[in-house]
Amino acid sequence: MILEELSMKEFEKKATKIKTVIIPVGSLEAHGPHLPLGTDTIEVYEIAKRVAQLVDVFVAPPLSYGLCRSTSKHPGTVVITGDTLRNLIKDIVKSLHSNNLKRFLIISGHASSLHLAALQEAGESLLEELPSDVNIAVVSAYALAQEAASEICETEDDSHAGEIETSLILHLKPHLVKGRGKEEYPHFPHPLLTRNKRKYWKNAVWGNPHKASTKKGELISQLLINKISELVREIEKFKE
Repeated sequence: MILEELSMKEFEKKATKIKTVIIPVGSLEAHGPHLPLGTDTIEVYEIAKRVAQLVDVFVAPPLSYGLCRSTSKHPGTVVITGDTLRNLIKDIVKSLHSNNLKRFLIISGHASSLHLAALQEAGESLLEELPSDVNIAVVSAYALAQEAASEICETEDDSHAGEIETSLILHLKPHLVKGRGKEEYPHFPHPLLTRNKRKYWKNAVWGNPHKASTKKGELISQLLINKISELVREIEKFKE
């Protein structure tokens, strides 16, 4: 059930039985010269909508902005703070809970460690504030994709805008793929923090997009759909 497409009456009726909602979280962020800025959002939202065709679950409209540190100086990246992200997620979950929903699966297509930590912190805080019959899960869609692609992906250190993400967009929204970016891997001077991050990561590609294919994207997509469908069933059965 896609929330934005339901009328008030339709939602009210469905919410008497369906208590689980997927909240997709993405970003507006540079993904090389070949992928759209909304790659993270597109991937997670499209997969979530396909999950809703298999299991009874609501899918909320995606949150299309994230905490983007490493690409903050690349063209097109829009950054929100950890505080903003935490507050947005808490407000959204609380409002959905006031609509009689009780199980919340927060799935992030953006894999930044700081971004995921903010989501995790928001989830932990919500558990303390909401009734004990509420279940919350925070999941990295990219981590699931890496796991799913372990026998499909050919690039050893594939990550941002590389083989996996390019394959997924080739499958989900092929018209948005503009050729292929060059194979690239960032070299940040850890543990030093840097202001001009683009100096160390020129084109916002981490991996080899030339290894991508539509077929790989289709296979990874289906594995993701299966994994998230299982998570929906798991969160519905979970009791402490």
